[in-house]
Amino acid sequence: MAMLLEFDKVEKSFPSNDGPVPVLRGVSFDLAAGQTLALTGESGSGKSTLLHVAAGLEAFDSGTVKVAGQNLGPMEDGALAQLRRTDIALVFQQFNLIPSLTVTANIAFQARLAGRGDASHIAQVSAALGLADHLNAYPETLSGGQQQRVAIARALAAKPKLLLADEPTGNLDEGTAEEVLEQMLDLVTQTGAGLMLVTHSPAIAARMQRRLHLKSGLLA
Repeated sequence: MAMLLEFDKVEKSFPSNDGPVPVLRGVSFDLAAGQTLALTGESGSGKSTLLHVAAGLEAFDSGTVKVAGQNLGPMEDGALAQLRRTDIALVFQQFNLIPSLTVTANIAFQARLAGRGDASHIAQVSAALGLADHLNAYPETLSGGQQQRVAIARALAAKPKLLLADEPTGNLDEGTAEEVLEQMLDLVTQTGAGLMLVTHSPAIAARMQRRLHLKSGLLA
């Protein structure tokens, strides 16, 4: 089984007036193609930092991080940006949609950057996430739940190998959150991507195939 994400003894600290503050302390785990993983932990435990390291958005101090077999440590910023365009997709609580673009254009944006502007796939993802009636709308006219669906559709339309999600349903009501999560899991299963999802919700964590708990920079 192909490993999409590999952490081996990864350490990360942030500077402070009192010296380095360790956030990740020798973290090791992996995520295979088609697997779903929940990352839980208290606020400040390092979950978002771990996600940013996995996406190549945050440098780490020591250890090894690989995405789809590529070692992130030696990579320059340009190569990391290219990897995010082609192999990694991110979904955050903040939707980060482009206000001047329609729903269709927002969804297609990442796919075109990745060179995968497949209109039929974009239409399939849009329909699966209940967006077929809103494709010509602009983000400001949509509800929060609809905007989050657009953000998830944008991520999946690019056919990423690795999907990283930071509390992707945190701003949604319980019913909408469950529906969006179900659709996201279905689409991940269909595409064979790997999913790592940060969540505070035990119910959402229970839906993932694997669960890791981060406490004081250590996995439990």
